[in-house]
Amino acid sequence: MEIAVWDTYVKRKDNQIMHFDILVPSALKDENTIIDFGKHYLKSKAFQTGRITSKECQYCHLEQATKEVEASIKGNGYAIIEMENCD
Repeated sequence: MEIAVWDTYVKRKDNQIMHFDILVPSALKDENTIIDFGKHYLKSKAFQTGRITSKECQYCHLEQATKEVEASIKGNGYAIIEMENCD
């Protein structure tokens, strides 16, 4: 499965910057849907964050999904890869 990687940086209330990727099927182009996936992910965190908009979340590149990412996308519509300050 080919996926689109959306590079995302969101400021936490403690001023750290979260860096994570939102992974979606490459055919999904609707930025609002992708940002909604990011909002859903942020709600799962135990700490408060700033808002996520198209300024914080931008298309980066296409790649082939791993089996784990593909399973997450099939189940949830998206997958997240946490990079920095996500705990």
